[in-house]
Amino acid sequence: MPGSRRAREAANPPVAGGIESVTEKILREAHSLYVHPGHGLVSIGARLGLTLLPPRRKVTVMVMGNHSAGKSSFINWYVEEHIQRTGVAIETQGFTFITSGRKRESLTGNATLHLYPHFQALQNFKGVPEYLSTEICTSKHKQFPLVTFLDTPGLVDGDMKYPFDVEAALIWFGQLCDLILVFFDPMGQALCKRTLNIVEKLNEEHGDKLHFYLSKADEAGAEGDRQRVLMQIVQELCKRPGLNKCGFDMPTIYIPSPNKPSRCVNQIEEICRTIEKTISQTVQHILNALERDCHLICEATQQLLQDDSEARSSNIRALFRGTLLGLFGCLLPIFLLLTLLFGTSFARQLWSLLLGEEQNEALQLYVSPLATVWSLVPEEQTLTVFFGLLCLSALLLLLASYTLRMKPTLSKKQKRQLEDRRNYVLDVVLEKKRQLYEEYLHQSIGEQDLS
Repeated sequence: MPGSRRAREAANPPVAGGIESVTEKILREAHSLYVHPGHGLVSIGARLGLTLLPPRRKVTVMVMGNHSAGKSSFINWYVEEHIQRTGVAIETQGFTFITSGRKRESLTGNATLHLYPHFQALQNFKGVPEYLSTEICTSKHKQFPLVTFLDTPGLVDGDMKYPFDVEAALIWFGQLCDLILVFFDPMGQALCKRTLNIVEKLNEEHGDKLHFYLSKADEAGAEGDRQRVLMQIVQELCKRPGLNKCGFDMPTIYIPSPNKPSRCVNQIEEICRTIEKTISQTVQHILNALERDCHLICEATQQLLQDDSEARSSNIRALFRGTLLGLFGCLLPIFLLLTLLFGTSFARQLWSLLLGEEQNEALQLYVSPLATVWSLVPEEQTLTVFFGLLCLSALLLLLASYTLRMKPTLSKKQKRQLEDRRNYVLDVVLEKKRQLYEEYLHQSIGEQDLS
């Protein structure tokens, strides 16, 4: 689809005419090590039966909360562009991704799913794809080039009907997002039970991603009123068993405005630091996962080569056993045939008539061992022994056929390709990972501190 390809390129722009940060470079190059069409880790792993997932080039931050809690306003403030509609009414009725790109563009549901293939399972949620969109803007403020925001529908109690299962969708999104910001509005919707229920379910498995904020704190009245609202929200949260944490923290935030000064303490920069910390943790996680996947590939390759060596040894042993069994299976019919031709009294009389006495005596010198062995068989059991030996011969041949079943082995070309890929992973990919990690550490703590 040409349209979706252009959209994907717009949301993942190449570095041109701008300065790329070290973190952007690390995420981009780590991603390329996985998805390279010729020798990416995904394709190498697939040949070994491994399913490797390429890392995303941006962290995904989901912003959820009550209706009119300031979710869209915060995103606009962070991006420093008016991307999302804001207001007292329920402006955000679906899920909207906000990401950085080369040009301003809006995408609908199908294009969004092509842009974010790891969210393809959303097609199984009835009604969600129709309320899915993406806003691409050119902002480079703060850490936005490394962040994809997910703006979610405002949550309310009562008879409000959503065109999809909003609770199931939010919980599913929470599993895939790297960070979840929960905004509580102090103006009447702070104790929305729907929000608390979703937060409690997300906390069961993804509590480390959750961060709570009292938004629009400048509208909560005087300091005493604000503290009472804050206490009510915290008490309501702590009533939930899973949310009753020690050291519960809920910073107060609001969108700063020079036209609307406020004496309320604004901790909105705490969100920026939380996002930066999430980006830093994601980079470390991606580099660690890169090293782990490289070792998985090397171990799988080594195991495959070891299995091939064992299969070759097993084939040699099977060939030896099968040859012996086949040899004995073939010699028995030959022995019986020679016995019929030269070992019986009837055969001796026949050869005497055909060759004469003199030549028959000379022949008996050569076949006397055969006649001696056959003479050990009682005459009344001759037929029994004869057919018994025939059956034994057939059994030996069947065993030889079964034993000679060879295990599949790798060709020299296949072994060489496996070893080349393993050497590429060890010598190129792991070395690249080491360089990226050093660049990350140089950026984080300074080169002088690494010596």
